Amino acid sequence: MERLPRMSRRVFTGGSLLTAATLGLPALYAQTQPETRKVTISVDSKNTFYCLPLTISEQLGYFKSEGLEVGISDFESAALALQAVARGSADICSAGFEHTLHLQSMQQMYQSFVLQGRAPQVAFGVSPQNLPGYQSITDLKGKKIGVPALGSSSAMMASMVLSQGGLKAGDASFVGVGKAADGALAALRSGQVDAMSNTDPLMTMLEQKGEVRIISDTRTLKGTMEVFGGPMPAACLFAPLDFVRKNPNTCQALANAMVRGLKWLQTAGPGDIIKTVPESYLLGDRGLYIASFNKVRESISLDGILADEAPRTALKALASFDASIKTGSIDLGKTYTNVFAQRAKERFKA
Repeated sequence: MERLPRMSRRVFTGGSLLTAATLGLPALYAQTQPETRKVTISVDSKNTFYCLPLTISEQLGYFKSEGLEVGISDFESAALALQAVARGSADICSAGFEHTLHLQSMQQMYQSFVLQGRAPQVAFGVSPQNLPGYQSITDLKGKKIGVPALGSSSAMMASMVLSQGGLKAGDASFVGVGKAADGALAALRSGQVDAMSNTDPLMTMLEQKGEVRIISDTRTLKGTMEVFGGPMPAACLFAPLDFVRKNPNTCQALANAMVRGLKWLQTAGPGDIIKTVPESYLLGDRGLYIASFNKVRESISLDGILADEAPRTALKALASFDASIKTGSIDLGKTYTNVFAQRAKERFKA
């Protein structure tokens, strides 16, 4: 069994489960019925590899197997996906873990309960056309960097790279270009942006076309360690803390479906992925999709569990360039729980 975060390890004894008193939840030693069968998940760009585990669990019917009717609302950015939860049109959000930290800094308590990605899957590249003489990060001073949206995980990763290269906030500017191939290409070719920080399959496509030269890459665990200095949690399912506490059986059912999907992904070949995802996700180029999948494969979570130090890595990273994030005021124990994923892991032997 993998080690659990400190806040969870304290209440595990050998193979026993977390006591109900810890979270104020009823004991879930036996499989129980979800409190809420109909659940809506708002998603930040569902067709990206960032949320592939969610798509797999949906397409293979794993949510239905858990007695759930899951509706998925797709949005172009995490900000819009979060707004859906805030206004009550969605119950759960699928987006980057770092948003739980931002929300808590604004006195809004959200908790992650199953991890999809153990690396951000973001690649940062410069345009050979617009920056033909690029040699180091300092060459990006005064330049424009394309990102899916302001405040996105891609913008966070680029900010870290700029900071490590000696640039301060404001030395370069971010431009929201979305995740669509056409928009990103147009922004690069027109000179609207000089560099791009984004996810796959877009970045692999830009690489293949010679539109970007990758200078930093968190699609791999090694690249993530170089940028963030530790494991950096990426996409996860999170919800208002009150929802998690009131609907533990529902959260367990969701975690079961997701961990089952993660287990399937451990042994699935590229051909299996192609057959399972919607045709529209392939962008008309199966070879590109497979190449992209191979680049991000090791970044996909194995079992839905956050590593001990992952939340701390995320907090340290955000605080390094975002003055609104005060490390002393963030209670990491309320931003995530491994309880549901651990139970699912044991059930499915993930």
